[in-house]
Amino acid sequence: MSRRKTRPRTSPAPAAPAVTAASPCPCGLDAAYGACCGRFHSGTGGTAPTAELLMRSRYSAFVVRDEAYLLRTWAPETRPDEVDFDPGTRWAGLEIEGATEGTAFHRHGTVTFTARYVHDGEACSLRERSRFVRHEGAWVYVDGDFLD
Repeated sequence: MSRRKTRPRTSPAPAAPAVTAASPCPCGLDAAYGACCGRFHSGTGGTAPTAELLMRSRYSAFVVRDEAYLLRTWAPETRPDEVDFDPGTRWAGLEIEGATEGTAFHRHGTVTFTARYVHDGEACSLRERSRFVRHEGAWVYVDGDFLD
């Protein structure tokens, strides 16, 4: 998911949504956040075992604004210095459209998804095919192509 520049705001930035361990997971799987993506964010669940689960957990990290997790799961060669969370953006849903490879038996994988969001009151979506590789045994995000 890309970073975008924002225009100056006259009101304070909205806080990240209140997501608790018992909340439904933002990634869309039928599980509580703590048992789903939250375990990867906290490190108690190890690392995501597939590229698709990493994609889901990274989406959830955008929802809860977990910069440390996003940077930790970004390939070193493409990792930015920081994640610029847009205060005018509220993530509203994730749909995984398809995945290639990306399992325990692979070294590379792709995940195609649509992420819905609201930006300054306008409903929007982002469609991307993301590339993942294994780095030191763990799946990491490399980059992606925006799709129409």
